[in-house]
Amino acid sequence: MSSHRLSRKGRYVAWAATGAAVVAGAGIAAQTSMAATAWPAQRTYTGRAFDTCTAPSLKAMKAWHTGFYGAAAVYVGGRNRGCAQPNLTASWVRSVSTVGWKLIPIYVGAQPPCQKSSNPEKLTASTAASLGASDAKDAVAKASALGLKAGSPVYLDMEPYDITDKACNDAVLTYVRSFTRTLRAKTYRAGCYGFTSSSAKAIATATNRTDLPGNLWYALWDKQYTTTKDWPWGSTQFTNHGRGHQYMVNSKETRGGYTITVDRDAWDAPVAITG
Repeated sequence: MSSHRLSRKGRYVAWAATGAAVVAGAGIAAQTSMAATAWPAQRTYTGRAFDTCTAPSLKAMKAWHTGFYGAAAVYVGGRNRGCAQPNLTASWVRSVSTVGWKLIPIYVGAQPPCQKSSNPEKLTASTAASLGASDAKDAVAKASALGLKAGSPVYLDMEPYDITDKACNDAVLTYVRSFTRTLRAKTYRAGCYGFTSSSAKAIATATNRTDLPGNLWYALWDKQYTTTKDWPWGSTQFTNHGRGHQYMVNSKETRGGYTITVDRDAWDAPVAITG
């Protein structure tokens, strides 16, 4: 996200440090979202979405519901969440859902030990599994308190790091797996947000698919509104409505008299179950 946690400069620096070149994946089939019949049916949205650091006011959300965007990401929690959320309440969720908005819950959890920036919460090899579980429990509690019901997805925000650092990457994947297992145990679907040169690549190209999220939100700032044409890995991965693409950042836009700086997303993936 453009300014949710790292500064804009910091994010570009971090992205560059990981190596922005995209390398094709090994074509491993994506792990699907939970298929158990006891689960609520997945609520899928396909179209344009936006994410911004602080959830806009209800008046702004009503003004922005023009048909261009149909979904908005909301930062439900995490110790590394960068913005206060005075508008993000259960009442706000009910109201914007009534207007017609679909919501994309995102949680800014523990960050990699080799990441260059400072964070309130960083994982280590020894704490990755326990932090993944405790952060997932917190994410479910936060989402549930907002009225985002069981069966909803939670997208774990994992910012850029050097995935060629094997110890660091292994720790991150341990954390992600623990987060995913715990979400699923509480009947929430798992997703992950990350760069195509970093955590998204680590997930998409991992040989061991056990307990990896079934939905991948990839950051590739190529200004292409698509989840297929620039998909950098195997064509059969995350194909069952499991992809989101952050394709443009820091777009200052005015709709209905309200100006908001947003990141643009192409979406074909689960959204929250509300109402």
